[in-house]
Amino acid sequence: MQFTSLDLIDPILKALAEEGYANPTPVQAASIPVVLSGNDLLACAQTGTGKTAAFAIPVLQRLHESHIHGEKRRIRALVLTPTRELAVQIGESFAAYGRHTGLVSTVIFGGVNQNPQTARLLRGVDILVATPGRLIDLMGQGHLHLRDIEYFVLDEADRMLDMGFIHDVKRVIAALPKRRQSLFFSATMPPEIVKLAATILHEPEKVEVTPVSSTAELINQHILFVDKGNKNNLLVHLLHDHSVGHVLVFTRTKHGADKVARFLQRHDISAEAIHGNKSQNARQRALNNFKSRETRVLVATDIAARGIDVDELEYVVNIDLPEVPETYVHRIGRTGRAGSAGTAYSFCNAEEVPLLRDIEKLIAKRIPVIEGHPFPMTEAAGVAAEPVKSKAGSGHRTPAPGPQGGDRKRRWYGKR
Repeated sequence: MQFTSLDLIDPILKALAEEGYANPTPVQAASIPVVLSGNDLLACAQTGTGKTAAFAIPVLQRLHESHIHGEKRRIRALVLTPTRELAVQIGESFAAYGRHTGLVSTVIFGGVNQNPQTARLLRGVDILVATPGRLIDLMGQGHLHLRDIEYFVLDEADRMLDMGFIHDVKRVIAALPKRRQSLFFSATMPPEIVKLAATILHEPEKVEVTPVSSTAELINQHILFVDKGNKNNLLVHLLHDHSVGHVLVFTRTKHGADKVARFLQRHDISAEAIHGNKSQNARQRALNNFKSRETRVLVATDIAARGIDVDELEYVVNIDLPEVPETYVHRIGRTGRAGSAGTAYSFCNAEEVPLLRDIEKLIAKRIPVIEGHPFPMTEAAGVAAEPVKSKAGSGHRTPAPGPQGGDRKRRWYGKR
């Protein structure tokens, strides 16, 4: 299927062509017709499936088709999203896809001076992308209202729940007109999210492009057992292989992210940390440096990294395994995006073995183990339960890319 078969208007097709997009992803192909038809949408789509375009493109089209030339701009579409980084990226998508429509969008988020944002609102916008806290703050100050909203998008609903934003979300919903089109996106559907969706949506059409909590098939996943004190050394060892290019590294804590970044810098590897204690400007600067390839390694916590979309990111490293198995799915979803191949390496110490078992239970597959690295785990024996005999030859440096499955153990003959 191509975008030209989705009844899209010429200004949007022209912008998509300029962006180099010809074929919609499954979530886009399923969602765009639903939104164009005027129905509410409940979409369960994991990270990296192209869901931003799935709502941005049809919302732009519907707004363009009903826009009255010369009419004062008013906020007619609202996208609510949990993080500043994701808000910025959604704003960039609306600007890119809507560049030929004449529609105006803007982004508001906390952590920065509000004056430039309120000045932009005063000039008039059609589309507002916002994080909950700053939106409620500016509403309370009288800088904006939501009574003209025709299209409401709640993005990353499960992350809103994780971050404690559900109360704020409900306050925003209460301020919306009853008559509107609502689009609800979530990577997972826990009971609380299902209940929230029922209060927002009216007879929605449902789109589920991949099973909940499944991992992208194009991502090669690997486990490396290592003592806790040697994780940073193992990461440096991995990065000495220059075929492993730009890498997004996940840590469990903000302090841990800073420590890893400093350790890499001491070993002459360009690295920056991104987490909630960093200022918005520092976070955006680090992300921009990573996107431009000026920085080789970006070390992030889960909340800071949610929504990071880096073109052609091939490698993710979990230096700490997450305590929530679903978080693993979101993490490795940073790579293998939009049909590209990707690789995820996860370090596991003895204490984390139960977390690994929970992850494997969730994704319903065993993750292959890489052996032969210089920092094998000595804390406990026998953690790689029921290993499958390796068939890998001695000529391999790293596991060759390919579909998941096969050998449980593989050897890594990297630099030592």
